Amino acid sequence: MARSRRSKRELSSQNRYRRHRWIKYSFIIGGGLAFGYGVLAYFVLPTIWRHYEHNPKLAASPKVTRTAEGIPGDPLNLGLVGTKSEVVRAMLSAGWYPADPITIKTSLGITGSVLLKRAYPTAPVSNLYFFDRKQDLAFEQPAGSSASQRHHVRFWQSPVDANSNRPLWVGSATFDRSSGFSHLTGKITHHIAADIDAERNSTIASLERAKQITSLYQVTGVGATFQGYNGGGDWYYTDGEITIALLAPGNFPTNNAPIQAPNPPAVQAKHQIWQWLRKILP
Repeated sequence: MARSRRSKRELSSQNRYRRHRWIKYSFIIGGGLAFGYGVLAYFVLPTIWRHYEHNPKLAASPKVTRTAEGIPGDPLNLGLVGTKSEVVRAMLSAGWYPADPITIKTSLGITGSVLLKRAYPTAPVSNLYFFDRKQDLAFEQPAGSSASQRHHVRFWQSPVDANSNRPLWVGSATFDRSSGFSHLTGKITHHIAADIDAERNSTIASLERAKQITSLYQVTGVGATFQGYNGGGDWYYTDGEITIALLAPGNFPTNNAPIQAPNPPAVQAKHQIWQWLRKILP
């Protein structure tokens, strides 16, 4: 009997040792995996995906706009190279409307448009700030019966050289899916759709259809992001690229397809992964 009890105690002790050893190794392996993921996701991949070979001067430029309260706003996701008049004429030829300035009259107008479901294709857009000033240009395309839903893009003339004799205009294109209250400040605002890459791509595509683009290249913007939030508290995701289009000089329509400057292989691989991920994101 005594020998049987000792055997059971020894067996129980061995089981506890094995269990503790398994838990210890699980923590070590889990911690190693978590550490490896952190290094890969936050240091390695952002480093190899970061690229400015087509315009190195943009590397030090900010990539996110700000609200009047200083809260990070919508990220930059596109740019145009051309004079101010070329940018305006290109956007108009692509079917975009210039946004009205914010005044008491236009503020009442957009309120009436949203509440009464009345068209207002040149409704004002809220101010976002970049280079310490509000947008220089803003355009929109209606997407519904009122100003509650619309495509819109803001542009700022950049002090960064565009590697040409024409200025660079950096911009942020998003889709207003509804009107409501800011999740952060409580102010009345528009809420944007999460897929801001789709809006970037559709804006560029509209200019291509209007035969206003001669060439395209990309640089790193805010970086690949799954959980981004703008100044209204709206969630967005993006591959983190800024697509920059060189406009046709003098807005003379070009019949040739735009020349696309190649991205580095690592960025091309990222795009393939991101295209797959977008299929499972809302």
